[in-house]
Amino acid sequence: MSTDRDAAAFDLDGAWELDSRVSIRPERFGALLYHFGTRRLSFLKSRTMLAAVQALTDHPSARAACARAGVAQAELPRYRAALAALAASDMIHPRSV
Repeated sequence: MSTDRDAAAFDLDGAWELDSRVSIRPERFGALLYHFGTRRLSFLKSRTMLAAVQALTDHPSARAACARAGVAQAELPRYRAALAALAASDMIHPRSV
């Protein structure tokens, strides 16, 4: 489980990507993510979060991916915490640039 400390340590300015073993299933509420390596399931609770996760690979940073998805500056702490939780569960990982 991600803590506030983990969220604060998540590097929004770093390059991130979805793990290649993760499958995304869009849903009305957001999406389901399934990691075939760890057999973990994660829920994305909004379409905006789904858009941010899908944008990670195409943008130089998680911050840029969030901006592209329409995340307002005031919402960034909440999205940072969600991305930190995804990183802690190996759904996303740092990307080599």
